[in-house]
Amino acid sequence: MKTAHEPTTLLPALLRQAQLGDEQAMNDLLTRITPYVARICLSIAHDNSSDATQEALLAVYRGLAGLREPAAFYGWVRSVTVREAVRTAKRLGDTVPCSPVEARYEANPLDTVYINDVLERLSTAHREVLTLRVYGLNEEEMAETLSLPIGTVRSRLHRARRRFQEAWQPSAA
Repeated sequence: MKTAHEPTTLLPALLRQAQLGDEQAMNDLLTRITPYVARICLSIAHDNSSDATQEALLAVYRGLAGLREPAAFYGWVRSVTVREAVRTAKRLGDTVPCSPVEARYEANPLDTVYINDVLERLSTAHREVLTLRVYGLNEEEMAETLSLPIGTVRSRLHRARRRFQEAWQPSAA
């Protein structure tokens, strides 16, 4: 079974048909990306992940016609999803820490526990910028997603990294 982010030969044709208004193609496309979107939303919005997933899929549905480069589809979906998950988490008051680390690093399960513990001790603002960085967003994209000036994002990211390193050092010994 293919995962949502695996390239397929059918995706460009499906994407093109969905952009032209084919409802079945749109449904198939949204069905195909739902697990991918849900994983991202779960790591950001936790208890509100189903709401975030719905919002992200709706944003993809509404914005798909404006996507010009089919090769950028999954990157665009990721950006839309992260933005909507952050908005949903803020709107619904979710302050649970995000941890996409579990999905990216499977070497030692205890490392995930330690990383989650350190993330939980950080402020929400610091967890947000670190999580968005792990998802590959640059400072400009983070600023847009969080509706903050880029200077604020840069200083938060710098402080978040420093706080994470300070908190991590005792567990490294």
